[in-house]
Amino acid sequence: MYLYYCVNWFGFSLKMDTDTQNAASGRDAIIDDIVIRTGIDDAMIDRLVRSFYGRARHDPLIGPIFEDKVHDWEAHFERMGAFWSSVALMSGRYHGQPMRAHLPLPIDTPHFDRWLEIFAATARDVCPPAAAAHFLERAHRIADSLELAIAFKQGEIRPKRTRPASTFPPPQAAEAKPCALVTLKARSAS
Repeated sequence: MYLYYCVNWFGFSLKMDTDTQNAASGRDAIIDDIVIRTGIDDAMIDRLVRSFYGRARHDPLIGPIFEDKVHDWEAHFERMGAFWSSVALMSGRYHGQPMRAHLPLPIDTPHFDRWLEIFAATARDVCPPAAAAHFLERAHRIADSLELAIAFKQGEIRPKRTRPASTFPPPQAAEAKPCALVTLKARSAS
């Protein structure tokens, strides 16, 4: 019996057969594939995080929100590095609750669009195209999820909308590339 998982949030498909491999080795193969395709590593994530916040802190729209809420920037860089490692490389390093952290903030659509604009420009400047595309795909999902949750908390139900064109990777960088396929055999419950 085979179990098929389509893990669209991370942008890949995985077929698992648990008798021949364990989950850790499957995860390792996926991470290795991401690293090979994108070049993303902890040093790149650190550069991206620090460069992004260096820009965002000076932005007239979102900068004051960060300055009001973040009091220890080094700790924040570490936390966001762990977050992006978990999002981009499935490292499992981040153990926070981003939804809970963002729900009380005075932010809405313009803030998420601006966050994405700054993040996209930063990713393009500090990452190779494949890595920038990988980060931006995930950043869009994060922005959509947080924005919709905040709207819902305020009693609104909003349709998903299109973000500014400047926040998307160039088409050639965003093309799907094959990734490692890990086959694991599932145990039958009979």
